[in-house]
Amino acid sequence: MSPTLKLAQQLIQCPSETPDDAGCQQIIAQRLAALGFTIETLQYEDVTNLWATLGESGPLFVFAGHTDVVPTGPQEQWQYPPFSATVADGYLHGRGAADMKGSLAAMVTAVEGFLDEAQLNGRIGFLITSDEEGVAINGTQRVMKELANRNIAIDYCLVGEPSSSEKLGDTVKIGRRGSLGAKLSVQGIQGHVAYPQLALNPIHKVLPTLAELTNSTWDTGNDSFPATSFQISNINAGTGATNVIPAHIEIDFNFRFSTELNAAAIQSRVTTLLDNAELDYKIEWNLSGEPFLTDSGKLIEAVAAGIKQHTGLDTHRSTAGGTSDGRFIAPTGSEVVELGPCNATIHQIDEKVTVTELDALAEVYQSVLLGLVS
Repeated sequence: MSPTLKLAQQLIQCPSETPDDAGCQQIIAQRLAALGFTIETLQYEDVTNLWATLGESGPLFVFAGHTDVVPTGPQEQWQYPPFSATVADGYLHGRGAADMKGSLAAMVTAVEGFLDEAQLNGRIGFLITSDEEGVAINGTQRVMKELANRNIAIDYCLVGEPSSSEKLGDTVKIGRRGSLGAKLSVQGIQGHVAYPQLALNPIHKVLPTLAELTNSTWDTGNDSFPATSFQISNINAGTGATNVIPAHIEIDFNFRFSTELNAAAIQSRVTTLLDNAELDYKIEWNLSGEPFLTDSGKLIEAVAAGIKQHTGLDTHRSTAGGTSDGRFIAPTGSEVVELGPCNATIHQIDEKVTVTELDALAEVYQSVLLGLVS
């Protein structure tokens, strides 16, 4: 059994449903401490974060990731128990196998292999949280604020999110779209449906504005990002009775936006539309993150070279998908790239990853280290 597979099994066997680390970071910290890393646990409320560093000077390369996993769902529906870390038919099965305990194991063994082979000419760090799958307030975001207070700047950051589509390394993420959510509440006047002149239906009042928001072209995207999208996810109104005009309506919607826009510009356009419609409204905004992009630089070059060396693939650079903790790291000026195993089964029943994929991932990670801090 390879060291990467063995460590991945140990991590999966810790039932670390977000935000519980369940001992994962202690396992990682022990391996890193044996290599000479300085280990620090940053506990913020119920979230556990690991900050580990090796080296005194030179560029700082950081592996970033998370030990928390999403809930398993009905465990009786799994082929193998979700925290058993069963190896069968060439696959490692278990919650977190792909997202992202397999990547974490590959990071650790990559560093071990690198230090056996090369002289460190720079610094290596690990930023690991138990709050990526949850609200993401006391995890990477909080750690980055602490590092800023210490004047610690990350030069290169490799995030272990499962970026690959069909084969390891066929896709890497060089950025992510921004995510801006909102809860819109529009007030009307309740009344009987037979006497609409005595009421004000907020559903009717807001529908033209919702249609305008839906049909608007926010931008056309660019070479790295698709056009900004607007999606309504929830609409709630009514008393339950069919003969009552409701007093208010609530709408949840979200923008996934490119680098052609920012949150402030979107908010301004939306409020202008709402004001022009003369709505009696309140709106609460939630910015999960601005878009970020690393379309060139030493990190993406080293990642692409490592993938080519160990898989033979010319990787595709993508910004598709949801948000990641890279959104908290990239704004500091760090080059950020996401590379991990295939994502076909993440968050699903019977999550799994191939054993050969994990070993190859460790080799690619080690090549990236050789290219940047040796």
